[in-house]
Amino acid sequence: MAKPMTKTQLVAALAEEMGSDKKSASAALDAITGIITKEVSGGGAVTLPGVGKIYCRERPERMVRNPATGEQFKKEADKVVKMTIAKALKDSVNG
Repeated sequence: MAKPMTKTQLVAALAEEMGSDKKSASAALDAITGIITKEVSGGGAVTLPGVGKIYCRERPERMVRNPATGEQFKKEADKVVKMTIAKALKDSVNG
């Protein structure tokens, strides 16, 4: 499996694709990240066309087990960020 693309590599690829410099590409990436973070942390969802949907889901209080000791304890309700991958992206990877 190939190594994941780093932020520096992503900014360079974005700058090349946009025909722009790395500074403006980095600012665009930071702005998109900030918008997604603000929307999802507020309980909303963001759909990136061709990529997928990022959303927040609440998990109920539940019993969990410590794998080291086997001890069970109650874990409080929390929220988790999920992503549903778009069909177009799945199809491009598989076909």
